[in-house]
Amino acid sequence: MATTDKKDLSAAYTEDSIRSLDWREHIRLRPGMYIGKLGDGSSMDDGIYILLKEVADNCIDEHTMGFGKQIDIRVTEHNVTIRDYGRGIPLGKVVDVVSKINTGAKYDSKAFQKSVGLNGVGTKAVNALSSYFRVESFREGRGKVAEFERGNLTKEHKEANTSEPNGTLVTFTPDDTVFRNYRFIPEFLENQIWNYCFLNAGLTISFNGKKYISKNGLLDLLQRKTNEDELRYPIIHLKGEDIEVAITHENQYGEEYYSFVNGQHTTQGGTHLAAFREAFVKTLRDFYKKDYEATDIRASICAAISVRVQEPVFESQTKTKLGSLTVFENGPSMKAFVLDFLSKHLDDFLHKNPTTAEALKKRIEQSERERKELAGIKKLANERAKKANLHNRKLRDCRIHLNEEVSGKDKNDLETKRLNTTIFITEGDSASGSITKSRNVETQAVFSLRGKPLNSFGLTKKIVYENEEFNLLQHALNIEEGLEGLRYNRIVVATDADVDGMHIRLLLLTFFLQFFPDLVKNGHLYILETPLFRVRNKQQTIYCYTDEERIKAIKKLGNKPEITRFKGLGEISPDEFANFINDDMKVEPVILSKDTHIQKLLEYYMGKNTQTRQEFIIGNLRYEKDLVDTVDEPVEASGK
Repeated sequence: MATTDKKDLSAAYTEDSIRSLDWREHIRLRPGMYIGKLGDGSSMDDGIYILLKEVADNCIDEHTMGFGKQIDIRVTEHNVTIRDYGRGIPLGKVVDVVSKINTGAKYDSKAFQKSVGLNGVGTKAVNALSSYFRVESFREGRGKVAEFERGNLTKEHKEANTSEPNGTLVTFTPDDTVFRNYRFIPEFLENQIWNYCFLNAGLTISFNGKKYISKNGLLDLLQRKTNEDELRYPIIHLKGEDIEVAITHENQYGEEYYSFVNGQHTTQGGTHLAAFREAFVKTLRDFYKKDYEATDIRASICAAISVRVQEPVFESQTKTKLGSLTVFENGPSMKAFVLDFLSKHLDDFLHKNPTTAEALKKRIEQSERERKELAGIKKLANERAKKANLHNRKLRDCRIHLNEEVSGKDKNDLETKRLNTTIFITEGDSASGSITKSRNVETQAVFSLRGKPLNSFGLTKKIVYENEEFNLLQHALNIEEGLEGLRYNRIVVATDADVDGMHIRLLLLTFFLQFFPDLVKNGHLYILETPLFRVRNKQQTIYCYTDEERIKAIKKLGNKPEITRFKGLGEISPDEFANFINDDMKVEPVILSKDTHIQKLLEYYMGKNTQTRQEFIIGNLRYEKDLVDTVDEPVEASGK
């Protein structure tokens, strides 16, 4: 039988099997190669934000080259418009630039020095993945417009006179057959826009009518990302040719970095960040003339680094990790370049600012004391965790992890899967059992809690090692030494939508904010939304996440459909659960606003009961009629 099968397969493999895809088909067939994971907009690295970034990057490159000091961005529910005031695309090439692969000006280093993108793919991917795409160029009183649908040219307008100032205007609508049920989250867009401003001091970006501008670059970024009263010393801000850094230490645990290359936020770091971490340690050891542990020097650091590199090499099309080993052709290595800068400028700064130097030294020595106090218990806890990992019933792991290097012919596919890696933190065996049976074993892992975790507010890092559950969770995530080793891109809290489930959510949020706040700040923490109701008849099943959706479903199906109220995750069968944790799963990101003071937030909600909190709870109590009371009376319920 096997021989016959091989013969059949061989006979089927003919010249007709070989197929050449045009650029549109290839992008739409393999979108992950061009924009990473698709997503619905609930993650800051989802595809719809990459589309916006690809267009905006071209505007930034114009500004970097000295053309245009303002960019206008308008985003509605499903539509994006971006206008720059640069040179404008040459009118005879308007169609080619957005629809012919490997066409662009960035191959000529004279026209675009140290730009973000070099491969001529960006706007073509946006065009191919948009249900509607329009590009308009204005140059010296003349204008040209081209319109597309899913990459296909539908209308090319003739050149015409215009009173518009020079520049390019792009409008696009992401294709909802590719990005299903997508939505733009304003906080993610605002964060993206602020990064552009921090990295291009003096540039003004108008976003939905509100203007954003930064005068002090990365200094402004750290001021936005930190709480002033928690800083151990004022932010150190240093600038040189092709490099800028901002550094401070807080009281939180771990290390927090924001790294950029040519204006691109490299969320996965790369050679420049590795060089900075190493150079920072060496510079301080030399300054203090003491061989401090690297982990003590970097503990609680919050820093940002931006470099300008000629023809950068990124490890994927989404440009989240730099692979370049040099700053420019035949120039110094990245490691030598960053070390040379810090050894001169940081050393000089510390000599001129002895108060800051002393405060930094005290922070390092405090970290040293804390490390030594934890040494014994860490050793025992890590040994226990290693033994548990051999037969850890709490963790059902997946095959692919975020911190693994990808290579080979399937590199782009593996890169997309790496970005989709998810760990579900569940309560109880029934819920974890359903998720475990229905999950994607390649990219989805499950960690089971045995009940309500400890309220960790006000406790020290010691508890992370003393508490077996916290210690095992820390090891499952691989975040003991910081975010670089994080094994899953998304950490999804999956609890019942009842009082106990909400309490567990709060306790887990407290744990992460107390000990690993950079996980939350960098957009890795989510809450899973699962349906409260299932409304169905013989022809159709509708899952409803709110009572309003239930009422609409009843109206749609009519004739008294069967209604089930899910009281807990364990009541949802594995077959059904597969519908709620697939690529279209509904998750709510945990977002910290810029003025959130973590310690005050935790003290208010998780500290000792106070009169203020009691008054808040009483003032916000809502009485809701038991939803189950109405499910047997769909006609009456739908009329209320």
